[in-house]
Amino acid sequence: MMNSKIIGNGIVRGVLILAGIVLLLYVLYLIQSVLIYLVVSLILTLIGIPIIAFLRKRLKFNNIFATITTLLVFVLIIAGFVMMFIPLVLNQGQNLSILNIQSIETTITNLTDQVTVFLDGHGMDSSKILKPSNLTSQLNLNFIPNFLNSILATVSSFGMGLASVLFITFFFLKDRLLFTRMSKSILPEEHSDRIIHSLDKINHLLSRYFIGLLLQLFIVFILYLIVLLIFGIDNAFVIAFLCAVLNIIPYIGPLIASVLAAILTMINNLGGDFQTEILPTTIYVMIGFWIVQVIDNNVSQPFIFSNSVNSHPLEIFLVILIAGFLFGIMGMIIAVPLYTILKVVGKEFLPDNKIVQILTKNI
Repeated sequence: MMNSKIIGNGIVRGVLILAGIVLLLYVLYLIQSVLIYLVVSLILTLIGIPIIAFLRKRLKFNNIFATITTLLVFVLIIAGFVMMFIPLVLNQGQNLSILNIQSIETTITNLTDQVTVFLDGHGMDSSKILKPSNLTSQLNLNFIPNFLNSILATVSSFGMGLASVLFITFFFLKDRLLFTRMSKSILPEEHSDRIIHSLDKINHLLSRYFIGLLLQLFIVFILYLIVLLIFGIDNAFVIAFLCAVLNIIPYIGPLIASVLAAILTMINNLGGDFQTEILPTTIYVMIGFWIVQVIDNNVSQPFIFSNSVNSHPLEIFLVILIAGFLFGIMGMIIAVPLYTILKVVGKEFLPDNKIVQILTKNI
């Protein structure tokens, strides 16, 4: 009788715990926008902490003035991106609204015919690679103006989110020491010092990591821009920026960037001869992008990342690879920050573990 009562209580407790987890996940789903705002604000805070430290130590700014100046830097950078993309989208939307769709289809058909001739002339069966008879019949470019309008609507709604992120970031930066003192008073006394020390170390390493990431993306952006300018690609600045941002995704991002650059290069040269203009230019651009990736993968990326989070380049590569297999692209993006957090926590709470000692000897 007693056993059945214990089992019954266990089942009830398990059901209640499961219901609580489901309810928590549902609530998190409902407030996912707020969570995204918090995560973005935390990233901006980690990037902004070294800027505030520089302003306070070197230029003798007080805390509030340094915080406001840091936010102004973020606002100017975001405004620069908006000013770079919005006019381009508006211009392309206006152009596409008056384009003759039939003319575009004719141009693409001509390009397809040139590709077919090129493939057949080099001993390849174009009918297996291309199906020109079905291409124009299935092609409908009327969705493009509507797609651009939806992009503009998304950008417009982004304003509220941006204001929220900046508001949250302001208080994260201004009151970060107050938050630390409040956390110390709430945490268990026996672990408070370790937890606070871990948080300080995590803030320091992740700040260096995100700044290193921005530096790496800037280097890749400059190199991409040089390649595109050499071959006279239109909108080289925007294309280089988009391809550089894709490098946030380790290893896969550069591949996507190369494909995107190739497609945009071919579109840029529509109307020219495929064999003498479109194909050679596209190949040259892709070779240039691959050279940039060789430089990035073997010089800038290992040096910047290994120094920013105090980890060996091979260690970072394996962590990203494992995270990619387990959790896909999102896992690859968050692999290094999460691994850094785990290393700091491990060193603070498991200092006698031999594996932890080996992995954290540089922290």
